Amino acid sequence: MAIDETGTRARVRDGRGDRDDERARRREAAERSERIRKFFIHAGLIVFGLVMLYPLLWMVASSFKPTDAIFRDPGLWPGADFTGGNYPEGWTSLEFPFHHYIINSVIVVGASVVGNLIGCSMAAYAFARLEFFGKKLFFAVMLMTIMLPVHVVIVPQYILFSNLGWINTFLPLIVPKLLATDGFFIFLMVQFIRGLPRDLDEAARIDGCGHVRIFWRIIMPLSLPALATTAIFTFIWTWNDFFAQLIFLTSPDMYTVPVALRTFVDSTTQTSWGPLLAMSVVALGPVFGFFLAGQRYLVRGIATTGIK
Repeated sequence: MAIDETGTRARVRDGRGDRDDERARRREAAERSERIRKFFIHAGLIVFGLVMLYPLLWMVASSFKPTDAIFRDPGLWPGADFTGGNYPEGWTSLEFPFHHYIINSVIVVGASVVGNLIGCSMAAYAFARLEFFGKKLFFAVMLMTIMLPVHVVIVPQYILFSNLGWINTFLPLIVPKLLATDGFFIFLMVQFIRGLPRDLDEAARIDGCGHVRIFWRIIMPLSLPALATTAIFTFIWTWNDFFAQLIFLTSPDMYTVPVALRTFVDSTTQTSWGPLLAMSVVALGPVFGFFLAGQRYLVRGIATTGIK
């Protein structure tokens, strides 16, 4: 009897060992399959990223080539044609030095960012926290403006600003931002403010705070991610805006960077592609810098406003 029990225990242990080995082999096979899957996913993402980055890399590489070699040799390595003369030439070849146009863009972009932060945040607070007649209707109209192309309103805007004497000034590019005309940013902040507890408002109201103090002391500090998202998008969109700036700015001394870059392209003479690409690389610097500086706020702001 003792021998039978010992043999039974040995067979049970052997069976358990076989099952453990089988589970271990399955686990190793699953892990191997997961590693292979991740490898192909990462390889595909790397290839896709290189494809997306190729135009940017080509522009940077071509900015170090002479104009006659840019399209003759479309590779990414300048080789024997390497030259750094496109940068000083592009900086000084226009009517004004290129830093003049950068300063104009900084003025327009800086004022636009401040205007959107103030105007859109105040409008968003009104929609999110105040109760007034026609609130839902006005909010719906505001959302519909997001779907309205800028080309539809540019003619009446031009007539209005022309009658005000604002053409060839920065006012048509800045003043509308102070009036909360960007419905996307209003909607972004409304969604964020609605996610803030109303108990904070009630506690501040008990302490004697009105809407102004609640807005500046409670809502604005807590809305930093949404404000940073608004600032980043406003900076990028305004810095790269070509259409509105081309319409409202008519003299070279008022040109911003996008309009100044357009002057390198001449339909009647040879286009200076080398200086154009060099100054395009310079123009991308502030955009990359501003985006990298506020990237974590951008991700947090998008993730906390319900916009996926």
